[in-house]
Amino acid sequence: MNSASAPSKLYSNDVSLLVVLLDANPFFWASSAAASGDSASQHHPTAVLSFSKLLNHVIPFLSSLLLLNQFNQVVLITTGVNSCSYIYDSEEGGAESATGKVPAACSKILLRLEEFLTKDRLLGKGPDKAVASSVSSLLSGSLSLALCYIQRIFRSGTRHPQPRGSPDGPEQYVAVMNAIFTAQRSMIPIDSCVMGVQHSAFLQQASYITGGVYLKPQHLDGLFQYLSSVFATDLQSRSFLQLPRPAGVDFRAS
Repeated sequence: MNSASAPSKLYSNDVSLLVVLLDANPFFWASSAAASGDSASQHHPTAVLSFSKLLNHVIPFLSSLLLLNQFNQVVLITTGVNSCSYIYDSEEGGAESATGKVPAACSKILLRLEEFLTKDRLLGKGPDKAVASSVSSLLSGSLSLALCYIQRIFRSGTRHPQPRGSPDGPEQYVAVMNAIFTAQRSMIPIDSCVMGVQHSAFLQQASYITGGVYLKPQHLDGLFQYLSSVFATDLQSRSFLQLPRPAGVDFRAS
């Protein structure tokens, strides 16, 4: 993080530090890619999305946020089934990064994603991990990483939306709720963009409790429009907008 730009961010209402948690669960995305080729998907072409197509929406979204304000900062954290890791920070490289070299940033994200997925797969090898690893992503770990990073920069005024598809992991309930309440106390809204078949009780609660936005897009081929029109708005602008709200929230312990 370039500390020189921190004071400007701290005293500006239209500047955002956006931490994006990207679900890279290979089990979910493999099943999603398979579903996209099924005959049933021909009747609902927007119901599924492959991981490569997801990146075609997410990376331009990150770039657009940096174009909205020269002081905006974007951090990308990827969540796997066995680990989570920082993938991209727009402040890396200082002034060189701030020049907005989108192709270079895109190449860096793709390279680090490939390295992360390889490492995460190796961590999951073994008969004792095969079943558990295929259930859910390590949401509690990525939330904790995001909160630690944010606390190093600000006390409030930040957001971290989560493009997510894999199901909730009941074994992570306590850890996830601890992270949610920490975000609430720190006034950090959690936005959620869910692309799985089912709603996520974890993320419904996270967005509701922290005052963020929960959205399950119906037309995934227009995902970039959802991201740019709903999740790109800064906290000051949100008070003037009618943003989506979930019709109901499942508060049962998962």
